[in-house]
Amino acid sequence: MSDNGKTPADFWFDPLCPWAWMTSRWMLEVEKVRDVEVRWHVMSLAVLNENKLDELPEEYREMLATQAWGPVRVVAAAAQEHGDEVLGPLYTALGTRFHNEGRGPVREAVVEALEEVGLPASLADYADKDTYDTELRASHKEGIDKVGQDVGTPVIAVPGSDGEQIAFFGPVVTPAPKGEEAARLWDGTLMVASIPGFYEIKRTRTQGPIFD
Repeated sequence: MSDNGKTPADFWFDPLCPWAWMTSRWMLEVEKVRDVEVRWHVMSLAVLNENKLDELPEEYREMLATQAWGPVRVVAAAAQEHGDEVLGPLYTALGTRFHNEGRGPVREAVVEALEEVGLPASLADYADKDTYDTELRASHKEGIDKVGQDVGTPVIAVPGSDGEQIAFFGPVVTPAPKGEEAARLWDGTLMVASIPGFYEIKRTRTQGPIFD
């Protein structure tokens, strides 16, 4: 339990991923309907895939090469220079522009997001710098080590009843559930993820992310 009596839910995200964005909006809804407090952390699609580029479709490789490093480096720099408490608001500001508004990770959107949450626009310059790559990789490793290399973003980890953490990738869902539906998905996800030896439930995606 955190100091306020709520269950901490550690959430690792890459701001570029639309599916992680959907899950993060669901988690904000979970905070309203369950005694849960989200703690935000960065992970990186670029780091996750750097040793398996030959296995990826050309379009995805191009995205990783041209877009994947910049946004997460900016977020990592913001956390290092201004504290982890900026991660949630900054993620919301970035994701709204990248995904809901369909603008993608362009510099103008990044600068606007930084300014919206009271951070210096100069942090956008870190998109092209490896200044905090060591810290970014450490945060990524912390999250991915909980679930293994065969997943993506997001990763969520919560304390289990036996003192061990319950960690999982996803859930992948669209649109982001609200109200009691959000609560039921949270309860059900924890139920199945807490079973030793449970690994996967999946079905083919029939639609892309639906942004509110």
